[in-house]
Amino acid sequence: MYSKVFSLISKYNLKPNSDLGQNFLIVGDVIKREVERAEIKNSETILEIGPGLGVLTDELAKRAGKVYAIEKDSRIIEILKKEYNWSNVEIMQGDALKIKFPEFNKVVSNLPYQISSPITFKLLKYNFERAVLIYQLEFAQRMVAKPGDKNYSRLSVMVQAKVNVDLVERIGRGAFYPKPKVDSAVIVMEPKPKDEQIELNENLVKALFQHRRKLASKALKDSYHMLGLTREDFKKFKPI
Repeated sequence: MYSKVFSLISKYNLKPNSDLGQNFLIVGDVIKREVERAEIKNSETILEIGPGLGVLTDELAKRAGKVYAIEKDSRIIEILKKEYNWSNVEIMQGDALKIKFPEFNKVVSNLPYQISSPITFKLLKYNFERAVLIYQLEFAQRMVAKPGDKNYSRLSVMVQAKVNVDLVERIGRGAFYPKPKVDSAVIVMEPKPKDEQIELNENLVKALFQHRRKLASKALKDSYHMLGLTREDFKKFKPI
């Protein structure tokens, strides 16, 4: 994987775009484990967000019936089209935060870290069987944190209301090029049974965590605007 990535960077004189979070995974064993954890069947459709130089995409294509790879950078798309002859991969150009996802069974991605939060909340709105995703370590730790942990946050609550989530591997920053300033981690998510999922108001949870040292009633009073309420609206509510 190391030689493949650097060969393509050299061949196309590619300068990774830090604004798009382009840190390419170059360790083959990490990619192999990521794919194995997805337990892909040849009848399944896989979504990949940010295919980079195609090393993960190539492994997904060998196992899946169909792969949708969403890429924003037109330079990367041209490289992928020239270098690979995939018959079951459809490259979708666009912003993953804005386009509607096609139907898919599983999502496997090395996510651009600057969109970790919004892309996670977007994915939680879709029906999928399993997600194997690489995040910044600190973000991953917040996803799996339990009540009482220092990392327990709005993210922890919103994610765990919908899915079972596990941090299964820590990845050193040297596994990427260019080398990021932080370590990473592999997260595996599987949706909870429908009767165990909890529908939460994101603004309500955000309001409570913004004032986490206060009583809930006081926290809500200080954050009524985040719930789309006026001060007059909030005054109409009676304590339970």
